[in-house]
Amino acid sequence: MKTGRTLTELAVELDRQRSAKRDFVVTNESTIMEESAELFTIIKPLESGMQDCTPFNMTELFHRQLGGALQIPAKYYDRMRVDSPELLAWNVNWWLRSDGIKEKRQMIRTFDGTARAFLSDRYRRIDNYDVANAVLPIVSEMPEAQVMSCEVTDHRLYLKIVNPRLENEVVPGDVVQAGVVISNSEVGLGSVSVMPLIYRLVCSNGMIVNDLGQRKYHIGRVNDEQWELFSDATLQADDRAFMFKLADIVRTAVDEAKFSMVVDKLREAAQAPITGKVKTVVELTAKEFNFTENEQNDILQHLIAGGDWTLYNLSSAVTRAAQDAPDYTRATELEAAGWQIVTMPRSAWSALNAS
Repeated sequence: MKTGRTLTELAVELDRQRSAKRDFVVTNESTIMEESAELFTIIKPLESGMQDCTPFNMTELFHRQLGGALQIPAKYYDRMRVDSPELLAWNVNWWLRSDGIKEKRQMIRTFDGTARAFLSDRYRRIDNYDVANAVLPIVSEMPEAQVMSCEVTDHRLYLKIVNPRLENEVVPGDVVQAGVVISNSEVGLGSVSVMPLIYRLVCSNGMIVNDLGQRKYHIGRVNDEQWELFSDATLQADDRAFMFKLADIVRTAVDEAKFSMVVDKLREAAQAPITGKVKTVVELTAKEFNFTENEQNDILQHLIAGGDWTLYNLSSAVTRAAQDAPDYTRATELEAAGWQIVTMPRSAWSALNAS
């Protein structure tokens, strides 16, 4: 799996980010996009009758969330941003001050002088620092457990943990170990989640088992197959209780029965040969799972190098290609795609394999 940062580097960065964040809950009429469409300013009235105006740069995500909140079509928003920034600013500011929306409250999350998220004031903040602070002490209590990979990107925190005490063979000599991946988004792109992880020793691949259980539960309700904790104001537990619950989920996440079920799926895939033309099968798989041309070429190369042309090796080629991905988020998506390939309906596999 893609390495990311060391734990020490992660801790330093999370501590830095914790100090550099500023969050504002303001009404729409207390904000304005500058005419250049490059700055978004928060206006705070002062007791003196003056105003404190704090301008922020904007991330791509902030632009997208702002446009979505104001119901400005994305294509039109982007065209104005490129061809007529002053028109974009006029549109945004007009809608921010329109009847029925001007008094609406928003949470604006900023970091290092940049507005990074435009969210509802109901959004419940669960920060990466707090998630890591809740999870890592639990990992240290688990005998032999290791954080094999971790990263914090502009959008998400990832912690990928492996428990070498729980392992099995898919085929003779091909050992996999159980683990979990914990992720969080501070900017509205997902809740705190804990999902099973499979770590393949022979090539250091990671495979995220992201569909063991389709239902998602609020904190306080735990699914036997997958756990999902929502960052939402409907959650009534305080932050401390939330983190205690997260710690409990991590403690029980590496489940032997669940791991055995996953290994059985991998063994089934190892008995499903590629009978069609290998290159064509990879091309069709790439189209089905939206892989890029570079990813498709990497997958084909790793599949051929593996020398075992089966559905299992195809999925392993995908998770191996994750190590070559240009960024950590895409690598994580490819690790999840490996499991989706293993568990695709047999009718879909037959169609891909018919070339």
